[in-house]
Amino acid sequence: MPAIAEELLLLLLDNASAQPALDPSRRRRVLAGAVLLDLAYQWRLRPAAPGEPVPEGRLIALVGPDDGDPTSGWAWQRLARKPRTAKSAVAKLQRDVETRLLDQLEYAGLLRRTPLYTKRFRRDYAWLLTDRNRAARVRSQLLRVLITGTEPAPATAAVITLLHTVGGLDELLSFDDRARRWVWQRAAEIASGSWVAADSDLAEVNLAVVAATVRAALR
Repeated sequence: MPAIAEELLLLLLDNASAQPALDPSRRRRVLAGAVLLDLAYQWRLRPAAPGEPVPEGRLIALVGPDDGDPTSGWAWQRLARKPRTAKSAVAKLQRDVETRLLDQLEYAGLLRRTPLYTKRFRRDYAWLLTDRNRAARVRSQLLRVLITGTEPAPATAAVITLLHTVGGLDELLSFDDRARRWVWQRAAEIASGSWVAADSDLAEVNLAVVAATVRAALR
């Protein structure tokens, strides 16, 4: 199962500057949202339903199989203590989520960290993709869905939903004015959850429901 947060960060790093796209505030929020969607797709996070002894819509961490993803496991541990609103969950994760994901991708051999020597007290790094194949595949899937109207896979729908919500698609994908209007409309349609089919499994439905909750927290 593809990790939504990993694929989103690889896409953000797929540029000549070797620096992640989007300003730091939006980037951390959208990456925190992506980790929440990873948990939702793994069926380890769901919103409270009417009639439960928890306010409706609060996100509940569920006990389930750990897929071994370090960042998802860390996030689950932080959210398991009590049900939270999506806004509170994003706030809980956003401070450290980018660093954890960068370390995870570096450990997996997908990134190479290169120090940048500046006059600032804090050392900065360039993050070089060691292999662009996965990032290129994610970009290609996004373009195919947004331009040709192909139905998205769940992870692709999640990435589009997150980027559309924070206004990040224009910064990652270049379109002329006519194409931009079409892409915006298509992205809004996907973000609304229209990609979920009548025969979708419960994990996909849960992903779409949690995505709607997370969207409201990211605006």
